[in-house]
Order: sequence, then structure tokens, then C-alpha cells
Amino acid sequence: MKIILLISLCFALNSCGFQLRGQAPLLFETLYISPSEHPLAIDLRHYIERGGSTVITSSAQDAEATVEIISALNSQLILSISGTGRVREFQLIYRVSYRLVDTKGLELKPLQEVLITRIMPFLDAQVIAKGEESQLLARDMRVDAVQQIVRQLSKIKPPTVVTP
Repeated sequence: MKIILLISLCFALNSCGFQLRGQAPLLFETLYISPSEHPLAIDLRHYIERGGSTVITSSAQDAEATVEIISALNSQLILSISGTGRVREFQLIYRVSYRLVDTKGLELKPLQEVLITRIMPFLDAQVIAKGEESQLLARDMRVDAVQQIVRQLSKIKPPTVVTP
């Protein structure tokens, strides 16, 4: 009975069009990411190179378009405080601003903002562990931002070159 139910569930999911979210291919053959040594740019380059046929170039002149990372900022807010005035929860925030321009500097995608948040409980007795957890969450948020940026970029078509 359980096997029949499991098989029925699989067929239902398959027939409704459900599929796991994967990496959508970018429609650009070449991209440049600026600034190239930014931690977000490095993660973005690795993610794009792993996922498809798009080549990340070493100069903007060799690319169809440039992803310009305007800013990538980590911040935190205090969400809750105990009755004794001690912090109980933080909200970690990772905010990325970027845009996509072609070789002539024309915007293919105007300034976009990606906002990722995580909530981190905090205990004074676990200060060192919470510092490490904060770093892991920051890395996780950066990976999520990269995935969101790639999903947004996958919807943009490269400019067509018209030759007379």
C-alpha cells in the first residue's frame, strides 16, 4: 500500500510539472565580472563556470557583457533582548547591488538589489561558537545571493548585433 502511494505521489509531482530548481543556463557566451577579486565575484565566477557554457573573461573588452558589483554589504540588527538587557537574537543581512552593462556601457539590466537575511539566536556562553556560526551564515548568504543573481541574469537576452 505504501509503495502504491509513493508511486502515485511521484506521478502526481511529475505530471504537474514539478522539478527541482537547477541552474538556468545564461544566454551569454562570455561575461566579465567587475571587480574580479571581490569574494562575491569569485563565487559568481565559479558558479557560472560550473553550470554552463558561459565563459568568464579576464577583461571587459573580450566579453559580451559585464556584471558590475556595485556593493556587497554585511550588517546585523538586534532582534530581541532578554529582560536583563542581553541580546538574544540577531538578524544578519547581506545586501548586494549590481547591474549588467554591454561593451558600450549601455545597461542591459539596471541597478538591482539582492537582499538575503538570516536569524541567529545568541547566547553569551557561546560567544566563540556564535562567531563561527556568523561566518558560516555569511558564507551561506553569499552563495544564496550568487544563485539569485544567476537566476536573474539567465532571463536576460544578449544584445543582437546588427550588421549593415
